[in-house]
Amino acid sequence: MALELIEIGKTVAEQPHISDVSLRLERGSLNVLLGPTLSGKTSLMRLMAGLDKPTSGRLVMEGRDLTGVPVRQRNVAMVYQQFINYPTLTVYENIASPLKVAGADKATIEAEVGKAAELLRLTPMLDRTPLELSGGQQQRTAIARALVKGAELVLLDEPLANLDYKLREELRAELPRIFQESGAIFVYATTEPSEALLLGGKTAALHEGRVAQFGPTAEVYRHPGNLTTARAFSDPPLNVVRVEKRDGRLRSQDGLLDFAAAGVAAGGLADLPDGGYSLGFRPHHLHLDAPHADAVAVTASVAVSEITGSESFVHVDFGAERWVAIWHGVHELPVDSEIQVWIDPARVFVFDLEERLIVAPTRAEAA
Repeated sequence: MALELIEIGKTVAEQPHISDVSLRLERGSLNVLLGPTLSGKTSLMRLMAGLDKPTSGRLVMEGRDLTGVPVRQRNVAMVYQQFINYPTLTVYENIASPLKVAGADKATIEAEVGKAAELLRLTPMLDRTPLELSGGQQQRTAIARALVKGAELVLLDEPLANLDYKLREELRAELPRIFQESGAIFVYATTEPSEALLLGGKTAALHEGRVAQFGPTAEVYRHPGNLTTARAFSDPPLNVVRVEKRDGRLRSQDGLLDFAAAGVAAGGLADLPDGGYSLGFRPHHLHLDAPHADAVAVTASVAVSEITGSESFVHVDFGAERWVAIWHGVHELPVDSEIQVWIDPARVFVFDLEERLIVAPTRAEAA
């Protein structure tokens, strides 16, 4: 079983919300929609669910055209950010509600609720009401209700966004196991690259209603096919600088960044033809100390330091560019102070003038 989106488009008040999206989502797969707010994640999910009708294109499930079929006639379940449970019903009754609506017999209901509760570790809470549960338990109840429905397609729209950090981490660790055991097609929307990497599966990087790239999550992370995908898969934002290659050197347009021959060779950039490029490197690859002898030093001005506990986000101005570095430990740097930071040429992405990836980092990074 597979769900196919074929050149799907959605226009609202003459404004394109979704443009020419084609995806094939296989049975038993986890598919992450990754992108910033307003990139089209929820709009695309509503089209998959049948809550909205596309302006163009088709949705096909196992050869059946679902394009104009309303949500009531589809076997689909959806879980939102909010804890949508019936407050006066017990956890058992909440999970059982779609089965009762479908007319299932008592034995079937008991078996399916028990199975879902065990899968989501809710068995001890079945007699409680939602108000007696933690936020994570309430969201697990909502997910369990979606699973017992036996839906072919389960859509999760940023389901952990309203939980605190500890609960998010708990559920993030559990969800891949839950998805694997269910066998449905799962689509999971998130703004967080780290969440996509933890969940695994496949990821579609979204930007302004278009799919920039779709493939195995680790592969999309390590080899973003274009600058748009690389930006979507970086939080804090990807650091980018325009450069020109001439005479075996890479220099920024203002001359402040100069990759000499050693740096070019270390980054696997020696075979680049002369011309203009964009270099991209992730925040944890902008170093406070030289990581090795081939690293390239630049002088930057501190804009702001954010201490997040065990890490510091340090924003620096480099010429006309604003970069951000993630450094372990507490780094309280005076605003406007000049510091030296280091770029590892082997950690740099190179994009051509059409923003297509032409050189990936030569030093591998685990996803």
